[in-house]
Amino acid sequence: MTRKERKKGPVWKHFNSIDNNSHPRVQCIYCSKEFKRAIPERMQAHLDKKCPNAPNNAKSQSDQQNNSTSIIDYTDNMGGGIVGKRGPVWENFHIIGKYEDSHPSIQCKYCSKEFKRAVPQRMQTHIEKCEHAPNNIKSKLEQSRQQNTIKINNINDYMSEEEQKSLVSLLAKALSSAEIHFSFIDNPFVIQFFNHLRPSFKLPNGEEIKIQMSQSQNLNDITYNPEYCNHQLEIKTEDKDDINSMNDLEYYDYGMGNEIATFELLYKEAAEKGDLNSMYKLECCYEDEIGIEKNEIKALELYKEAAEKCHNSSIYNLAFCCYKDGMETEKNEFKAFESLYKEVTEKGDLDSMYKLGCCYKDGIGIEKNEIKAFEIYKEAAEEGHINSIYNLAICYKNGIGTIKNEIKAFELYKEAAEKGHTGSIFNLGCCYLYGIGTEKNGIKAFELNKEAAEKGYIKSMCNLGYCYKQGIGTEKNGIKAFESYKVAAEEGHLNSIYNLAICYNEGTGTEKNEIKAFELYKEAAERGHINSIYNLAICYNEGTGTEKSKTKAFELYKEAAERGDIDSIYELGICYKYGIGTEKNEIKAFESYREAAEKGHIDSVFNLAICYLQGIGTEKNEIKAFESYREAAEKGHIDSVFNLAICYLQGIGTEKNEINAFELYKKAAEKGDLDSMYNLGYCYVFGIGTEKNEIKTFELYKEAAEKGHIESIYSLGICYRYGIGTETNVLKSFEYYNKAAEKSKII
Repeated sequence: MTRKERKKGPVWKHFNSIDNNSHPRVQCIYCSKEFKRAIPERMQAHLDKKCPNAPNNAKSQSDQQNNSTSIIDYTDNMGGGIVGKRGPVWENFHIIGKYEDSHPSIQCKYCSKEFKRAVPQRMQTHIEKCEHAPNNIKSKLEQSRQQNTIKINNINDYMSEEEQKSLVSLLAKALSSAEIHFSFIDNPFVIQFFNHLRPSFKLPNGEEIKIQMSQSQNLNDITYNPEYCNHQLEIKTEDKDDINSMNDLEYYDYGMGNEIATFELLYKEAAEKGDLNSMYKLECCYEDEIGIEKNEIKALELYKEAAEKCHNSSIYNLAFCCYKDGMETEKNEFKAFESLYKEVTEKGDLDSMYKLGCCYKDGIGIEKNEIKAFEIYKEAAEEGHINSIYNLAICYKNGIGTIKNEIKAFELYKEAAEKGHTGSIFNLGCCYLYGIGTEKNGIKAFELNKEAAEKGYIKSMCNLGYCYKQGIGTEKNGIKAFESYKVAAEEGHLNSIYNLAICYNEGTGTEKNEIKAFELYKEAAERGHINSIYNLAICYNEGTGTEKSKTKAFELYKEAAERGDIDSIYELGICYKYGIGTEKNEIKAFESYREAAEKGHIDSVFNLAICYLQGIGTEKNEIKAFESYREAAEKGHIDSVFNLAICYLQGIGTEKNEINAFELYKKAAEKGDLDSMYNLGYCYVFGIGTEKNEIKTFELYKEAAEKGHIESIYSLGICYRYGIGTETNVLKSFEYYNKAAEKSKII
């Protein structure tokens, strides 16, 4: 019997070596697939994902070693939640504040532009022009518009009563969307035109069209109807000196009353008379091109004028739209900060106080000061400002400006969630999911993520998919997991695109489709999703869903590594060590392993030890090799436990200590490591670090042999041949020699 000097790893037992190179050609013992060059990571990936005959004990046991681990979303975003579904356009915005508010502050989820007051038409106009909004989203909104159009296909001389009603409805919608006053219908030339075009059609009068518009309006729709509003305004503004009537555009907030004449005659006239609310609304019209040509210079002038007269919303917009973002003025974060500071100190405005906290937190216009940010959030939160409560929770959770306190974070998330803050509902679910500030509760985690998902919070939709996939708080349901990921992925959520790719790769909730998996990894990778970049590299390396390309795999590992992904840094080390997709460079391999090892990557610590032991990319240093093996072994790395035992046994980098060697072999053997079982048997037969015990030797060889360990099969034959720990049995001895020979053991 011989003692192995260096461990190859447990994955090797599932492959036959075809030659004797350091990285030999190998063949899977279950499906006979050959690999020209043995690389343990690829061998394990084959067993985990592709081999149809591999038993469960051949697959990775740790989720950390599985590249198909789903990502769940838990990102604290200062500033609030994602939209409630009130109409298709709302799906593209975060709601900042109370979900149930009719016109909450919102933020575009593609470019992060903020709107203090949500108005569907402004939102629609913004999405159409947003450079970062996906084209499929823009098309989706256009299709939604078109679906609201009624079509009249029958154009014969006779028009039925139903067709008459449909055409009246269509006409009302056409006038509304074109922002044409309903009195247009009463024009004699229009009546004459319709009579000539379609004699059988009875043209309704303007009052009938107005009624039709009023009956068909849907305040949650993106089809706009200004006419009902204009009619009300005409009544209210008969007295042109009534500023309140001029400013009273209640229906405008729902996307109505937005024709040019309305703005020019009402908002503008009221603004010129000094009404600050009208001035502010006119600012918004110029900024967002609502009913009038966009003019950011005029918007800036109006913001300044109203701000000088202490109009809160104008001060706020002047600070954040103009000075912070540089709208038609030189970007000046200090002025943004100064405006907010003045608003807070002189008036105590809570929205401005909240934004002032954000300035201190992120260093906008002032030196970064997380302690002041925390204090300001706390002050506003005590006054009931919901976004400040949310951000205060984040401060406590992450220790921003204060001592970390997860219990307080949990309590604040709960407080804001009970007030309808969607982001807090999501984070409260995460607290229950992970046990942050409270005990883990899968059922509550599931329910809260479901609640937030139903309100359109995309991250919760992703987490809901995870709950369904893992059976957290609900029964496992691969189909629902797939559907949840798909819904969120279609909205552009990166983690969901990644998780959807995993579903296609594994066949979870859908048919297995490696091509779709590859395409989704690629889509997310192109948008910078690091895990997708890593998995895309694996696809190119193994030819999963695409043609093999070692060069592309290397480039992707390098891209992800440069962005700090530890697994990619490790893979980059492997590429440099073996010349995969790049020239062989042992120095760079060593540097990559060391970089990842310093960040706590256990496999890299193990490989760094090998580099020190063999002088790969660095000078030989057995002491550092021993220290690295010990570091990884203390973190439970089985290969390192095995090699650390060898160090103690042979005095590599440390004094010889057979007792320590024996104990380490025993520790690894108890965790199922077959090579350690074999060497532990060797210790018992020769009394290394323990008393001689041939019976235990026989039992250990037998256990490892039954699991396919070739050296143990061969040694079991020796035990039967010479009666070591068992009775002599020549027939059984021959049987085990033969088994070992069949598995490529040279006798």
